[in-house]
This record gives sequence, C-alpha cells and structure tokens, in this order.
Amino acid sequence: MLTLLAVLACVCQDPAPSSPAQSIATNTPTVAADDAWFSLEQKAQATAAAEKGLLWLATRQLETGCWTGYVGHKMQDDYELLPNGTLPEAQRRSGHGHLGVTALCGMAFLAGGNLPDRGTHAEVVKRVQDYVLRTARENGYLSDSGTRMYSHAFATLFLAELYGMASTDAAKATLERAVNLITDTQNAHGGWRYNPFDREIDLSVTVCQVQALRAARNIGIRVPPDNIDRAIAYVRASRVENGRYRGLFHYKIVGRGAYSKPNEYAINAAALTALSSAGIHDADLVDPVLEFLSRDYGTQADYYRTHFYYWYGNYYAAQAFYQAGGPRLRAFFGRLCTDLLEAQRPDGSWRNDTGPGDEFATAMACILLQMPKQYLPIFQR
Repeated sequence: MLTLLAVLACVCQDPAPSSPAQSIATNTPTVAADDAWFSLEQKAQATAAAEKGLLWLATRQLETGCWTGYVGHKMQDDYELLPNGTLPEAQRRSGHGHLGVTALCGMAFLAGGNLPDRGTHAEVVKRVQDYVLRTARENGYLSDSGTRMYSHAFATLFLAELYGMASTDAAKATLERAVNLITDTQNAHGGWRYNPFDREIDLSVTVCQVQALRAARNIGIRVPPDNIDRAIAYVRASRVENGRYRGLFHYKIVGRGAYSKPNEYAINAAALTALSSAGIHDADLVDPVLEFLSRDYGTQADYYRTHFYYWYGNYYAAQAFYQAGGPRLRAFFGRLCTDLLEAQRPDGSWRNDTGPGDEFATAMACILLQMPKQYLPIFQR
C-alpha cells in the first residue's frame, strides 16, 4: 500500500486550465503553485491507471455508442432493479444501454482530454455523443432501457460539459430541451424525485438536477434563476439544526421516510456539492459536513468498496473537497487515490457488485483519478 505521508510529502500542482477546450488543445494549464494538492508522482500513477480503465471501457462500448448496466435504484443496502428496466444482456442484443452509465463513461473520457474531434479516444466520445442525442424524446426527456431522472440529469450534465468544450448545434438543441424538461418538472417542494412530475422529493435526485442546471447555465443555456433558487432553498431546509447530527443533511424532509437518514455519506457530499455550486461556502455550513466525510470515508472504503455507495458517494465527496481545497483536499485525494490504485483489476476495470455494474464503477474511478487534470467543469473553481 502506498504511504500517504510519502505521497503528500512533495505536493506540486500542474496549473488549472482557464477553459477546458483551451487546455485540451494546448496542454498548458496555469494556476498558482501554492494551490497544490497532489504530487507529480501521484498524478502520474493516477493518470496511468485511468488510461488503463479508459482502454477497458473502450472495449466494452457497444457499436451504438452506449454501455450497459443494471437499471435500478438503491434500497437500503441493496440495489433494486426496476420492473420495466432492460437487463444488460438484452441491452447488448438490442444495441441499447444504460443512459446514466453511458453519460458517466462519456464524462470519464472527457476528463482525460478526449473530444469528438481530438484525443486518443475521439471516436469513442463521438459515438457517446451520437447515442445520447438519439435517446432524446420530443419533450426533452433523455432515457433508454427504462432509465429515469438520475440518468436524465447525468446525460444533461454530459451534454453541457461536452458543449462547453466542443459546441455543436445538435448538442445545443438537445441540451436546451433537456434543461427545459428539468425546470418544467420541478415540484412544489423545489426539487425532484425518480420520475418527471413526481410529487415526492429527495436530496439525491435533486442535487443531480441542480448540477445539470448549473453546468448548462455556466455555458450560456438559459436556466431561470428561480429554479435554482428554489432547489437550493430545499437543500438548505434539509439541514439538521439540532442534536447529534447537527450540521448534516437529511435524505428526505417530505413524505415517507422524512427526517430518518441524516448521516448518509453520499447525501451529505451531494448536499455540500450543490451548495458549493451555488456559490455558498459559509464555514458554518461546510465544516460539519467535511469533518463527517473525512471521518466516514474509512467506513465507505472498508465496507462498501465495491458497492454503489462508495462510487456515487465519492463522486460527490471529491467535488465537495475540491471546492474546499487546502489540507482536507490533499488528505482526501491521497486516501482515495491510494485505494483506487489498489482496487484496480489487471484488465483495467473496477468492481461494482451492488449497483449498475463494473462499467459504472470504472467510469467513476476514471473520473476521480483524473481530477488533477481539471478538464471537467465540475473540477474547476
């Protein structure tokens, strides 16, 4: 096992790109050295592991541009398949796939500097783009194989990040309709649930939609400010105000199961990411969550290393720590990088036994390991 102290002994950072498209084209990022949070050795190891993972993903991509995965949602510590979701084997036979997994795989390639017209894996990204555009329904909903609002949000986020790096008229039109679908389906409580127009609401699905909206807004797509304001108000209302978990966030505050889960790793990471994306960095809001995430990371790594929780939770935790920066980010990325390097299999993939599958885990691992490149807007300040 790599020694964390050795990894962090010499932190020297490549500068962050002023814009993803420019950085990919010139490969000459620029930020102050005092913002360093990883070593050159660490970046080299992470980049090599991620490239091996991308090569594995490239071999698993269907000719239609997608990747497969189990369509479902978490249920306690399990992952419950949806009755109308198409299973991976049937997806492979029909050329359809798991839209959310495919969007994350696409983001993993973008995180490595690949675009539809440049990079080692340009053709892979081009096929992803074409597939995502084909999943769009007339009303703007992005779905395939029975996927729901989680996947719609990830696909919208992928299109927004792609459009910000390599704009196309086709991507813009689909992205605008996808964004309108999100804003039109926000419910009376200010958020979203699994399906469009659901009356129920939870923090996890809501944060996914917020991220998609913020990414679209950042690259010039019209998003009514009221939609984001109402969503952030819901996130803030989910904060625990008193007791043992003061400062953390409830998974739900409306409907069944309300106020019953204030200490979930992924939910707290997601809540803090949403607030950060809205420009809210108050220490009183940030510190309790980062302290909890720092303490609880070990539990996630020890008990949920191949579980949906670990991958989804750290996707958001990485963003939360990145926005905070400083020693907490260095320590978090050091632990995460060490664990991911150890867990990679000889063929380049990572395991996900409870969740959508290995393609999902490998995409997440590649996104996380390529954080130091800072090509994705979610890893830019």
